[in-house]
Amino acid sequence: MSNNFSERIYRDPIHNMIRLRTDTEEGRLLSSLIDTPEFQRLRRIKQLGLALFTYQGAEHSRFTHSLGVMHLACRIIEKLSLKYETARENSVVAKCAALLHDVGHGAFSHVFEKILGFKHEDYTIQAIKSNDTAIGKALRSFSSELPEKVCAVIRGDFERKWVSQLISSHLDVDRMDYLLRDAYMTGVKYGIYDLDWLIESIEIDLENDRIYVSSKGFHAVEDYLQARHYMFKQVYFHRNLRAAEVVLSSLIERAVDLVGEGKDVWFAEDTPFEKILKRKELTLDEHFQMDDSDVIFHIKKWQFAEDPILADLSRRFVNRQFFKAFDLDMDEKKKTDFLERSREEVERAGFDSKYYFIKDIAKDEPYIKNQSKKEKAIFVEVGYSNPEIKEISQISSAIRGLQGYQIHRICFPQEVKDAISKIYKNGEGAFSN
Repeated sequence: MSNNFSERIYRDPIHNMIRLRTDTEEGRLLSSLIDTPEFQRLRRIKQLGLALFTYQGAEHSRFTHSLGVMHLACRIIEKLSLKYETARENSVVAKCAALLHDVGHGAFSHVFEKILGFKHEDYTIQAIKSNDTAIGKALRSFSSELPEKVCAVIRGDFERKWVSQLISSHLDVDRMDYLLRDAYMTGVKYGIYDLDWLIESIEIDLENDRIYVSSKGFHAVEDYLQARHYMFKQVYFHRNLRAAEVVLSSLIERAVDLVGEGKDVWFAEDTPFEKILKRKELTLDEHFQMDDSDVIFHIKKWQFAEDPILADLSRRFVNRQFFKAFDLDMDEKKKTDFLERSREEVERAGFDSKYYFIKDIAKDEPYIKNQSKKEKAIFVEVGYSNPEIKEISQISSAIRGLQGYQIHRICFPQEVKDAISKIYKNGEGAFSN
């Protein structure tokens, strides 16, 4: 990052230079938000959780992503402000919401969220509204109404619907950044689309209070939605990435179970991590004390735990010896029989199936067509002499053809791979080598 008297410059692998003026009230506010401890913590949160175990370049953080999202919001607002008064009026709110939308994330982003069962949006809103956080104080010093307005955008109930759409919808600055950034950092090409032309095509439908894409951006939107679809199939749902999450989930569950049983498990005393192991809810301040390093520190120590299961799972995680996976794309009768026999095989090999035989189920819908609520849908202008604005699936066969994607797998130790392969002798489904 470079500083001078009138601007900050952040060098970025996706957007090249992210410029932030510091000679305006708005620019000084955004700069002060970036400098808060709560936002700086995002440097210590991996954007893609455990993806670095599969894609070695995926070391980027929520900090870099959030700056990128703010940058895109600035670009779009600047473009819209040339034509629409409402864009100028809502500039500060939109940019702050874009910058802060992920500030409540827990360790390893979505991974710990699933393990502990919380929503990062809840912590984000608490941090913004709090009188005690540096973020809350910075927003309130600009305007007493700003914290609630930013929260309303993040919740999706801001008075200007198009602003909420810009931050969270099927066509938002969050997705625009993470698709390009995650594709670049993982080294894949699936997430690439024409960002510049897409931004150039975005307009505001004042009558219906929504954003839409002019006809010239139609194919850019198709490309963007298809990019997201393939990123989920090829990257976010990758077997090895998900298997790493399974091992992490199992070892945390084992540690929590042992603590609950009064067994001897090492942990740093008087810390938020101790409360997690004791199934206690974290306060806002305690949540913001936690990041990826706290989890890694404990797992490294647990490699030498007295409990053999906790020690084994911890070593597997640290040394990247993750579970293997089967896709269960077979009929229900065969699936039930296969699961039962596979579980028996895992236990016969001496593994506790509670921690070593795990179902992995997830799904994604690339674009929700014909929604009853249209706030998050994508609308495109069509026609020339009498143009209309239509929901994209009504006019795009490519988007109508996008199908939801679901995974249903079992994960188990490498040691029982051959035995389970024999059970799987009919060859139905796909096996991860």
